[in-house]
Amino acid sequence: MPGIPGLRAWWADRPPAAGAAVMATGIVSVSLHLAGYETVSRAALALTVVGWIALGADFVLRLAVDRRRWVDDARSPGSLTAVAATAVLGTRLSALGQQTLAEALLALAALLWPVLLLLVVRHWGRRMPGAVFLGCVATQGPAVLAATLAAATRTPWLAHTALVVFWLGLVLYAVALARFDARQVLVGAGDHWIAGGALAISALAGARLLVAGDAGMYLWDGDDRHVLRVVTVALLVLDLAWCLVLLAAEVARPRLGYDLRRWSMVFPLGMTAAATLSVATAVGVPWLHGPGRVLTWVAVGAWLWVAAGALGAHAGAVKGATSVRSTARR
Repeated sequence: MPGIPGLRAWWADRPPAAGAAVMATGIVSVSLHLAGYETVSRAALALTVVGWIALGADFVLRLAVDRRRWVDDARSPGSLTAVAATAVLGTRLSALGQQTLAEALLALAALLWPVLLLLVVRHWGRRMPGAVFLGCVATQGPAVLAATLAAATRTPWLAHTALVVFWLGLVLYAVALARFDARQVLVGAGDHWIAGGALAISALAGARLLVAGDAGMYLWDGDDRHVLRVVTVALLVLDLAWCLVLLAAEVARPRLGYDLRRWSMVFPLGMTAAATLSVATAVGVPWLHGPGRVLTWVAVGAWLWVAAGALGAHAGAVKGATSVRSTARR
């Protein structure tokens, strides 16, 4: 089959940030589930599982065969998408009642997180693109999953651990914000949207912690819960404000061509939808469910647009590779 070599070459050239596609698909599945669209959610989950397996196989293969390249890739902020994608998949599986699988994915994310985070943070510079916020995303992802499992299995220590990681994630957001190049809002290829997505996953973590506290466990007193509630709502408001700023920048400076980093736009949109729906339940604000459902379909539309661009780029790459081989034979 002539397309297979082209597909292999295309996949071999994927940077670590390719995990953003798995993250984006996974969180779209989560938001569809929260919005009540279970059939479509499970279809997105199936794609997430396939993408995660491919991502994991590539991760292990590079570690075994080309360790130097693995280390170089691991130093890139995009490598942290492996942690976030694993946590997002675990969160969705937990919603299906697959707690053992979710626990295994949490253990894997917890194993990868400190190793990759340390490698990435040591190479942070100044005036960085939006990928710098992946440090926060990769920290809050396991916090979301741990809080979700704490509520599902009534395990207090998981909730307490998730709370500590939640606050650490906010610290990492502040550090990343200080290093973010604000010009990326106007010229970024898509990963600048992670500035908002990091706040969205933080709000989702806060919402899951609040829900865990309502699951029949005594986790914190009234004052602690009030602080967590206020911070969670504030994070969602800041996230929505960021989304408006980023959307306005996209209108002012359209960037319509496909770029792999556009998956980093889909992820914040899906995460904002999931956070809005989760905060609505956690703090008892039912009217937020309406905007949450609207945002869910906005995220689905963005996913379809970027996926179409990815397929077009792959078809062009395969056609180009076939043309080169045909010329070489002549």
